[in-house]
Amino acid sequence: MSDPIYTAIATSTGEARAGGHTATDDGLLDVTLAIPREMGGPGGATNPEQLFAAGYASCFHSALKAVAAARKQTFSDSAVVGEVGLHPTDEGGFSLSVELHVELGGVDQATADALVAAAHEVCPYSNATRGNIPVTIDATVA
Repeated sequence: MSDPIYTAIATSTGEARAGGHTATDDGLLDVTLAIPREMGGPGGATNPEQLFAAGYASCFHSALKAVAAARKQTFSDSAVVGEVGLHPTDEGGFSLSVELHVELGGVDQATADALVAAAHEVCPYSNATRGNIPVTIDATVA
């Protein structure tokens, strides 16, 4: 593997997802964490699954735009909605699943599907999760 062109650094302190704190070394991300109400926690703060969903959606959106630019394909509007599911395992641990819902305007369905498939091949999050967790991706033309 080649040397990284960028390295993100974040540190989690305190009680982790149960009221802990996470911040990046540059101070741009600085959040308190909380267990979601759906998991019996107090809610009211972000959690690792939301951060993963935001990161994957943003990264996939960037990959989509890069693929479209390389193909000289334009679209009018776009959004990527990321959903990260947290699932209990039989062993007492947890696993993740991801759904990405891509919305594109100004293209037909076949073009949207082709762009999304190509983005899934180059997105670093897609490459990291491929074969490790279930990831489903759909495209909707607006």
